[in-house]
Amino acid sequence: MTFTPPVWPVFVKGVLIDAERRVLLLGNERGEWELPGRRLEIGSADGGLPADLSPERALESELLAATGWLVEVGPLVQGGVWVHEGRRGQRSLVVTYGCTVRSADQVPLAAEESGRIGLFPLDELDALHMAEGFKKSVLTWRAESGR
Repeated sequence: MTFTPPVWPVFVKGVLIDAERRVLLLGNERGEWELPGRRLEIGSADGGLPADLSPERALESELLAATGWLVEVGPLVQGGVWVHEGRRGQRSLVVTYGCTVRSADQVPLAAEESGRIGLFPLDELDALHMAEGFKKSVLTWRAESGR
């Protein structure tokens, strides 16, 4: 019998807080709000899907594509690595980075795949339908970055 270790998808997410102390969130297909980002890709054997070179670079390109914002990704948010329990018991690892927005004067654009995008005042975070791990990451990055 051959042992096959469990494989969990790894998602990199970014906390972006603009100059007006609002956090940028994307709406998902479940009617929830979440931090922007994506799953890391290991690549395909035939080379059709390239592997991500680093989590930071993957997140930086995703944030630009999803929002139109240029960002500097890093550092990791303290306590921002957590296990997300998804639908039907699916689990994934979420790795959250604090981000510095380099084009905060620009209005963020919603990419077609995300559909909904919003800038929310930090004091409204509790009322939003989103995973507690995302809320904790936002509040921690706010404290760490002094925003």
